[in-house]
Amino acid sequence: MARKRTKRSAKDSTNRGRERRGFRVLVVDDAEGIRSYLANLLELKGYDVDTAEDGRCAIALLEGGANPDVVILDVMMPGLGGLETLVKIRELDADIPVVMLSVVGTASTIVEAMRLGAVDYLGKPFEEGELEAALESALEFKAFERERERMGEQAADYSDVVWAGEAMQRIQGVLERVAETDVTILIHGESGVGKEIVARASHEISPRATKPFVKVNCAALPDELLESELFGYEKGAFTGAVSRKHGKFEAADGGTMFLDEIGEMTAPLQAKLLQVLQDSVFTRIGANTETQVDVRVVCATNRRLAEMVREGGFREDLFFRLNVVNVEIPPLRERREEIPDLVEHFLQRFSLRYGKHRVRVSDQLMQAFDEYPFPGNVRELENMIKRVIVLESESSVLEGIRQSRGPAATGSSALRDLFEEVEQTAGEIPLREVGRRASYEAEREVIEHMLHRTNWNRKQAARLLGVSYKTLLQKIRGCGLEPS
Repeated sequence: MARKRTKRSAKDSTNRGRERRGFRVLVVDDAEGIRSYLANLLELKGYDVDTAEDGRCAIALLEGGANPDVVILDVMMPGLGGLETLVKIRELDADIPVVMLSVVGTASTIVEAMRLGAVDYLGKPFEEGELEAALESALEFKAFERERERMGEQAADYSDVVWAGEAMQRIQGVLERVAETDVTILIHGESGVGKEIVARASHEISPRATKPFVKVNCAALPDELLESELFGYEKGAFTGAVSRKHGKFEAADGGTMFLDEIGEMTAPLQAKLLQVLQDSVFTRIGANTETQVDVRVVCATNRRLAEMVREGGFREDLFFRLNVVNVEIPPLRERREEIPDLVEHFLQRFSLRYGKHRVRVSDQLMQAFDEYPFPGNVRELENMIKRVIVLESESSVLEGIRQSRGPAATGSSALRDLFEEVEQTAGEIPLREVGRRASYEAEREVIEHMLHRTNWNRKQAARLLGVSYKTLLQKIRGCGLEPS
């Protein structure tokens, strides 16, 4: 029987919990112990929680007006199983993100769940950090939409801030010159410079502005799932395909398709994309006929596709098709005149979001911003200002900037302490021990830097660091790292 749970008071919530206030999670699992554990854990983190003991109860809750922001759904349940429940959830509301849980972590089950619309899949037992990361990812879009609703007209103000600098005005001029055409646009730039903002602008000033703008991150899904996401599939195309699914290209018909991280797309999918660009047709998985679409394609990447072509990692013919209009977005360190306006915008934005008093950034921090190289670009600046607002202090941001200069210049506090200890003890510490401790601190700093650069997206950080997700979680705990 479904059970409605009330949220704990704000006094019982952590700071991170307070950020989650207002988000509702529906937990569906036939094991009472798992339901209770998840409900208590999520309530402590500030979520509202509903529970259902099986798929039938979950569907009844949704049909009765429950409006969760995300569903945690067990795969193996009596009666209406998890995958069947997922299909019915999708029929009721295609926009609810669903995270699957199961002790059966076979590749076929995972692929089926993802193809049926699940946003993530966690195996039991799972780490608390894995669940937290999955929920954060699932709620990212919802949070963005809620913030836009709260801020109203301020969304337009942000556009004014973004395009205020000289470099961005030049880019805006290029977009305006090709606005009336359907030529493809290839956007280059480091992570966090604003590639999606430029892509959306190209859509909004075009005749397609009233039609859909559809984004797909090519690095976020494995190859077989990305294919079904882009092109869809027919009923019966594979086990679990209980109905036809329209792909993103069909969803974008008449509008704009934004393919982010296009450099991560594998060769077979590059060939299918080339067909769409050449002939405006594609074939769903399991179909015998072609589907015609009218879509403008805009792509973005932080990789050098021309170099990938020379090295054989990207199709030359596709590169030429994409590279009709090439937009290069400079990093923030080359657009420093934008920093004061961006700081003011983010101060206003996060003061509103977190209900904090508006603060003024000190001259010391602005000077630090003026000298800092911003490897994470605008996204990194955004996260820094968020920290200032949430913590009501600039100290952690200033310390992070100081540490980023590296041990050769100023050194992290831990490494400086180690160097001083070696000098003071006159060689009493064995060199092997010095090496071990220095290695630990260096690894810790690299992990922390990558986590900040990816906005604590652990899966992306693990990929960039070349380690498994589980290994990264272990190292995060071992280093005592926490989100600011």
